[in-house]
Amino acid sequence: MTSPVQAYYRHDHGDKPVLLQSPGDVDALIDALLVSGPSENLASLHSLERPLMPAGFPDHELLVGAKGDLQLGVLAFTDEDVLVSFDPSAGRPEASYSIMGSATEFPSCSEIPIPLVRQAVKEFLLSGGRQPTCIEWQEPEFW
Repeated sequence: MTSPVQAYYRHDHGDKPVLLQSPGDVDALIDALLVSGPSENLASLHSLERPLMPAGFPDHELLVGAKGDLQLGVLAFTDEDVLVSFDPSAGRPEASYSIMGSATEFPSCSEIPIPLVRQAVKEFLLSGGRQPTCIEWQEPEFW
């Protein structure tokens, strides 16, 4: 059995995050992001299997964004390092995604096809919050 992952992506999730407990829940999250407006197309995920830091905050974060019009998305994984998804064939310029109206800029070549976004988030869920290995990563120059 997997440990749930908390997902925050709407204003009302501040006190009540959505719990992802199965691959189907991951698909539902990404489907919701795909049809969301530009102010709510990014989610912050935390696995409940990973430890909390002494201050009570998660020791990691997976950001997942999805744009329905492009059928592309982004990922950023943070623990000791910060890594962003990478697709050298995409070559698209920087991309902006927003969580609860707050924009985050992602570097060029960070957008990847939605099927890979789905696969990576499912891997995060099933691995107990580990960095997904099914995609390529890059270290962003800024963040």
